[in-house]
Amino acid sequence: MRNFLAPSILNSDFARLGEAVEAVERGGADWLHLDVMDGHFVPNLTIGPVVVEALRKVTQLPLDCHLMVNEPEKMVPWFAEAGADSITIHAEATEHLPALVRLIHASGKNGKRIRAGVSLRPNTGLEALEPVLAEIDMVLLMSVHPGFGGQKFMPEALVRARALRDRCDALGLNTDIEMDGGIGASNVEAVRDAGVNAFVIGTAIFRAPDIGQATRDLKTLLG
Repeated sequence: MRNFLAPSILNSDFARLGEAVEAVERGGADWLHLDVMDGHFVPNLTIGPVVVEALRKVTQLPLDCHLMVNEPEKMVPWFAEAGADSITIHAEATEHLPALVRLIHASGKNGKRIRAGVSLRPNTGLEALEPVLAEIDMVLLMSVHPGFGGQKFMPEALVRARALRDRCDALGLNTDIEMDGGIGASNVEAVRDAGVNAFVIGTAIFRAPDIGQATRDLKTLLG
């Protein structure tokens, strides 16, 4: 499967966000990852649709929106309207996961199909995906507890990734497996080898002395 590098703007300098996005584009980033937190589902508050709309005007990179929010069904249409290419919601945030996946797919404007993803916290079992695994485009496995950037990678996430990749292979699914949290040059190859093919990386890119070079170096490691 193709590997995708998705720099996360959570750890960027928001006063120079446009410059940072240009740098990761030059470095070869595949997607731009946007962490949306509502201060309820997780104890932090970040960006809303207005930031997605602004970024849509300045980058051609697909916008990969991760909604760490309560009542995601209320917010999906907002982010679709703002220009999201992919919307990921948490299995723990809804009792109506299949309906919400269908809502994401149907929310695109002018016939656009928005990719639907489902994310799991580190302590949520993979069985939570079973009702929708054949319908979704991507699974986002958290390798830290969601809510804040800069946390240490949880190595047990590699075991979960291998199990999920084996399950997708057994079902004949070409599902992207994304991982987020504590990934950098020291462990990105181990994450790839566990079956992950989409890599959310924030601190290791946006806190590097040269954002573009850090992006290029990680792309090289991914092969």
